[in-house]
Amino acid sequence: MSEQNKVVLRRHFAEVWSQGNVALLDELFASDYLGHAPPDEIQGRESLKQYVSTVRTAIPDLQCTVEDQIAEADRVVIRWTARGTHTGKYQGIPPTGKQVTMTGMSFARIANGKIVESWTNSDALGMLQLLGVVPAPGQVDRPGESHLYREPPGNLLLS
Repeated sequence: MSEQNKVVLRRHFAEVWSQGNVALLDELFASDYLGHAPPDEIQGRESLKQYVSTVRTAIPDLQCTVEDQIAEADRVVIRWTARGTHTGKYQGIPPTGKQVTMTGMSFARIANGKIVESWTNSDALGMLQLLGVVPAPGQVDRPGESHLYREPPGNLLLS
């Protein structure tokens, strides 16, 4: 069963995220799917379809690579890397034309051959830094440049 479950999650990354085959979600996900991807909570397969479409509209050349995968019983864990070009609006961020790379891990519970619940953690901060929305550590704002994040005043290092 573990090997079959691995295939389900691999198809999700290869065919849904990388190829944009949103219709395949009907085959791979339970209708009452629950996704935990902070800060987002995705409730239901239809909400997941909308979420995937939104991301793929912002990054239409998105490619996901499965780096590692482990499965036992009804649980599958996958470590992945996503790459693409930000050419559409994403979470209020206008297109930048920049290449982005984001890494993450997803943990899924599978029942009757379908993903029923998943938990994902990803490096969203790193992606925002690549887009130039949040400065990278040590990056200084240039005149006329605006970031959503500002470092707090003073030195917060404790000695």
